[in-house]
Amino acid sequence: MSAFNLKEFLDKKVEEYNRPQFIENDPILIPHLFDDKKDVEIMGFFAAILAWGQRKTIINKCKELIDRMDGTPYDFMRNHKETDLKSLLNFKHRTFNDTDLLYFVSFFKHHYMNSDSLEDAFLIGQEVDNSPIDMEVSLNRFKAYFFSLADYPTRTRKHVSSPMQKSTCKRLNMFLRWMVRRDDQGVDFGIWQRLLPAQLICPCDVHVERVARKLGLITLEKVNWKTAVELTENLLILDPDDPVKYDFALFGLGVEREM
Repeated sequence: MSAFNLKEFLDKKVEEYNRPQFIENDPILIPHLFDDKKDVEIMGFFAAILAWGQRKTIINKCKELIDRMDGTPYDFMRNHKETDLKSLLNFKHRTFNDTDLLYFVSFFKHHYMNSDSLEDAFLIGQEVDNSPIDMEVSLNRFKAYFFSLADYPTRTRKHVSSPMQKSTCKRLNMFLRWMVRRDDQGVDFGIWQRLLPAQLICPCDVHVERVARKLGLITLEKVNWKTAVELTENLLILDPDDPVKYDFALFGLGVEREM
C-alpha cells in the first residue's frame, strides 16, 4: 500500500471513529462527566492509569472512585480531611489498590497547592527559549516528580510508567492525547495549550501494535518506547501537525477486528 493510499485509508478511519459515539464505551467517558478543567484532568488521569482490562469494568471502577470522592474530585484532593480518606479504603482495580490511591491523592493535593494545571507536571525544565518539547524527557521527569513526595509506596511506582523503563507509556500517552489534541469532533478535550499535538507520542497497545505492523508502520521486533516512537515518526509523515489522531483509526480497526 503506497504512502498516499495509506494516508487516505487511515484518514477515512479517523473520521469513522473520531466521533462522540466513541466516547460511550471508552474510558474517555469518565473525564467527559465533568466541566471543570481540574476535575477533567484528575479523572482523565485516573481513567488512563486504570485503563487495563475490559472497558466496561474500567468505566464502572472510575465511577465508583468518583462516588467515593463525593462527585467532586478536585475539591476532594484540595480540601479533604484525614477522616475523609476512609471513603477510599478497600478500593481496588486489578493490581491498583487503596495504598496506591492514597498516594495519588497525596500527589494531587501537593501539585494543586502549587499549580493550576496538571500540564505543568509534564513541562518540568522544558519551557526554555521556545525549545521543542521532548516527550521522552517529559515523561521521565514527570515520573520523578510524581514520586518526589517523602515515603511514597514502592509498590505504587509500577502504576506510572516512563521511557526510562523502556515502556511504551501507553496510558500516559493516551491521557496526553485527551488533554492536548483539539478538533471539532468533541472526543479529545484540547484543554492544554502549551504542549502541542505534534509533540505527542501515539499510544501503543496490543490493538494499535497489531494493526500498525500489518500496515508497515512498526518494524521493530520488541514492543517498547522505541516502538511507540517509530510508530509516531511514521504517522508524522502522514500528518506532521497531528500524528496521534491516527490512534483512533489504528485502535478502532483493531478493536473492531477490521484488520
